[in-house]
Amino acid sequence: MRWFRFAVLILAATILQKGMLARFGFKPDLLLVLLVFFAVHCSTSEAIISSFAIGLAADLIGSPMPMGPHTVGFGVCGTVLAYLHRVVAIRKMPHQALAIFAAALLAGALTHLLAVLIQSEPLAPNIYTVLFWTSVCSSIVGPLLFMPLAWCMNMKINRLRRR
Repeated sequence: MRWFRFAVLILAATILQKGMLARFGFKPDLLLVLLVFFAVHCSTSEAIISSFAIGLAADLIGSPMPMGPHTVGFGVCGTVLAYLHRVVAIRKMPHQALAIFAAALLAGALTHLLAVLIQSEPLAPNIYTVLFWTSVCSSIVGPLLFMPLAWCMNMKINRLRRR
C-alpha cells in the first residue's frame, strides 16, 4: 500500500468530516467508509494498521470524548472486517453498504461504551438514534466512494476475487 497517499487521503477525509460536512444535516462518517474500504481492499496486516490509524484520526478531530475510544473501536471493527473478508467476498455494492452499516453500528456502540467506561458519565438520550442515522447515511454514500478511492490509491479492484 502507498502510505503517503493513505495519509493524505485520511487528512482530506478528516478535514471534510469536521469542516464541510459538519454544516449539513446529512452527515455520513467518511472515516468509517475509509475503514471499510481499506479492510476490504488491502491485505490483512495493512487493513489492521490502517484501521487503527483511521481510529486515531477520528479521535483527533475533536470529539468531546477522551482520546482512545475511536482508536480501539475502529481497530477492532477493522480487524473483524479484515478477517471476515478472508471468508466472505464483500465486492458488490449492496454487500459493501451492509458492511458499512454493520461496521458503523459496531464501531459506534463500542466507542460510546468505552467512552462511558472511561469518563463515568451517562450517555446522551438520543445517542443511538444519531448512531443509526449516521450508519444509514454512511452506507448510502460509502459504496459510491469506493471506485474513486481505489483510483486515488492506485489500486486494482477485481470484483470477483477474494484475498
